[in-house]
Amino acid sequence: MTTPLSLRPITAQEHREFIARRSSASFLQTPAWARVKSDWRSESIGWHRGAELVGVGLVLYRQLPKVRRYLAYLPEGPVIDWSGDDLQAWLTPMVAHLKQQGAFAVRMGPPVVTRRWSAEQVKAGIADDAVRSLGDVPPLERSQEGARVIAQLHELGWQHQAAEGGFSAGQPQFNFQIPLVDAEGTPRSEDDVLKGMNQLWRRNIKKADKSGVEVVRGDATDLKAFHDLYAHTAERDHFTPRPLSYFETMYDALAAEDPDRIQLWLARHEGDLVAATIAIRVGTHAWYSYGASSTEKREVRGSNAVQWAMIRHALEAGAHVYDLRGITETLDSDDPHVGLIQFKVGTGGQAVEHAGEWDLPVNRAIYKAFQLYLARRG
Repeated sequence: MTTPLSLRPITAQEHREFIARRSSASFLQTPAWARVKSDWRSESIGWHRGAELVGVGLVLYRQLPKVRRYLAYLPEGPVIDWSGDDLQAWLTPMVAHLKQQGAFAVRMGPPVVTRRWSAEQVKAGIADDAVRSLGDVPPLERSQEGARVIAQLHELGWQHQAAEGGFSAGQPQFNFQIPLVDAEGTPRSEDDVLKGMNQLWRRNIKKADKSGVEVVRGDATDLKAFHDLYAHTAERDHFTPRPLSYFETMYDALAAEDPDRIQLWLARHEGDLVAATIAIRVGTHAWYSYGASSTEKREVRGSNAVQWAMIRHALEAGAHVYDLRGITETLDSDDPHVGLIQFKVGTGGQAVEHAGEWDLPVNRAIYKAFQLYLARRG
């Protein structure tokens, strides 16, 4: 008979050591992320089978206005075995613990893939006027594990949430990823990855090189230069930038866990900063996290050069995946978001759908009031 799972709080050190023993986990489930999200109360929890630690989670608690009740949030987590037929054995002790901590609801994002599409399929979808979204395109692959997770969550009373910002700090359900290993798990060569890109990407990488764009890895002292360019990008592209202090905290917290966990990359042309990015890596998974580019000198293709430098670094570090993070589901050629998808599709990777974020109301009355509060804000 299998020993039942128990759950209790664990130290940041136990949490770090567990993740270090795995191939990878989302950086949003590392203890360091708690330091980045300092406006949320945080806790590391661990599942035990007997004395053995078999799963971990980073819980972020956001307090409701005026009452001591919390949304307990596990972004892109928890880090458990999602492949089995008995998710209830994992989730029941977690929910019981979070309820004791004052949670009126639990939100989590199972790190489980449900569908994949090739770059060619996405490109064809954008070109087809009859196609409005990824869901209109038959996928390259449907994940049985993903389908099994979703079926179990429905049975257990969890509710699927549309990804959104604000209070939920929702993570994207659709990402774009470049596989850095083949189907057998053999690392791909730089040349193979480059050949997988479209002609425009290859030409732009070559043009940046011929133009004399130099890409270097920076450090904490370069964050101000990155942030100045990022603020310029935010003004041009009409989004609200995060403050410099956020990036300083993020850099210090992640670098303290592992010197190669966070990298700052800078592309310069004749001394001018033309592009800058932040990359993150946990084990075999590398992410492009933030990017900035100058409006001037676009013709030297600094953005392509800096991406290629990050991809090459991920390959050298033994990563299996280079993750360009979120895309919208839309493939409508008139949608303003489609330009970002086209930029990412040019890398020759895959569009990947995850299970998304799921809520379990613990106190239904407070949860309903919370949803009304969100609707009024939204």
